[in-house]
Amino acid sequence: MSETSKLPIGVFDSGVGGLTVVRALMERLPFENIIYFGDTARVPYGVKSVATIEHFTGQITDHLLQRGVKMLIIACNTMAAVASHAVKQRAGDVPVLDVIDAGARAAVQGSAGAIGVIGTPTTVNSNAYARRIHELNPAVRVYSQACPLFVPLVEEGWLDHPVTRMTAQEYLRPVLAEQVDSLVLGCTHYPLIKPLVQDVVGPDVRLVDSAITVAEQAAETLNQLGLANPGETLADYQFTVTDIPLRFQTIGERFLGRSLGTLTKLDW
Repeated sequence: MSETSKLPIGVFDSGVGGLTVVRALMERLPFENIIYFGDTARVPYGVKSVATIEHFTGQITDHLLQRGVKMLIIACNTMAAVASHAVKQRAGDVPVLDVIDAGARAAVQGSAGAIGVIGTPTTVNSNAYARRIHELNPAVRVYSQACPLFVPLVEEGWLDHPVTRMTAQEYLRPVLAEQVDSLVLGCTHYPLIKPLVQDVVGPDVRLVDSAITVAEQAAETLNQLGLANPGETLADYQFTVTDIPLRFQTIGERFLGRSLGTLTKLDW
């Protein structure tokens, strides 16, 4: 087993949401070391221009490559939608995965023809999921719905609250009217309300959790490239942010399902 296999996986996001991807990786790949980078000082990315998002994403990519990662995972749908090409250009031989590609692949594999996508307005307006799904299967019909209230509701901790349920019913009504058989959770905040969403859409609609699907894709890629960590020692998890807001620890631990441990603050 090469020394490269012991290097960490670099996971990054504009803020805290990507910790749902880290959680999925911890469960699927318990021996893998992980560095998480959240650009909490400059969140949200969704309101920024494409050029700015590309610039910020490039900075984070360079930082993680300097720290010696064996794989990069773009855990932010906004970054993946507009800047994944910039990450791949910088990464060279380091494999790059992203939540949009992973979610689109999983959706197409399990759909009979109609797929719903829910996400933030920026992700939905970018049309990135629909484009990727149609590249994989041009015959599939895609119905996208922006759900701007879900992120603040999740960060408030209202995971099974009547207000969240009513909001989900309103957002999902037009999507369900199209008789979709699969629904992509196109935002890293959404896995926390997955049980509620499943309850609203009913048992006949399959939910595609891009956090779980990208963790599965990471496992397959590491095995194919011979980069899987043999697990001779306990996995090491490092968390770096560009600002530590008062609520970050609380929200972060809710997303991760465990203690965050030590947070490192990086000043650009």
